[in-house]
Amino acid sequence: MMQPFGQVPAFEDGDLKLFESRAITQYINHEYADKGTKLTSSDSKKLAIMGVWSEVESHHFDQVASKLVWELGIKTLFGIPLDPKIVEENEAKLDSILDVYEKRLSESKYFGGDSFTLVDLHHLPSLHYLMKSQSKKLFESRPHVSAWVADITARPAWSEVLAMIPN
Repeated sequence: MMQPFGQVPAFEDGDLKLFESRAITQYINHEYADKGTKLTSSDSKKLAIMGVWSEVESHHFDQVASKLVWELGIKTLFGIPLDPKIVEENEAKLDSILDVYEKRLSESKYFGGDSFTLVDLHHLPSLHYLMKSQSKKLFESRPHVSAWVADITARPAWSEVLAMIPN
């Protein structure tokens, strides 16, 4: 089994087997750097800034967004009653996180600076579900966050990914 926890994602490239999405995207970005948009930087200061916001995405945004995606996306999809208390608690947490995001995005177009990076990319799966839910209002109420969401969700590569998802 490629994924020791029996979950997705799992990735194989020759004899290399990876199973965590951030490790997979880092590998693809480095290994196939000449095949598309570079999603990191060789500048140490820009890389450090990306590192900070990557940690924020992983330890703050993703923790809350995953709970909301489960409650408002997955449970709804399968007709399972959602837990309003979990939604309320996590929307309050997301509200605070998005205040920090609004400040950052008022200073730069993307989290890593002036160009789209892995930090922005890692937000897309959760955003896909959250922007179809009641939580959408939290993003739309902040002009810089809203512009960032519109920008990254309109990327042609993301449209190609969405086209592969069965309805």
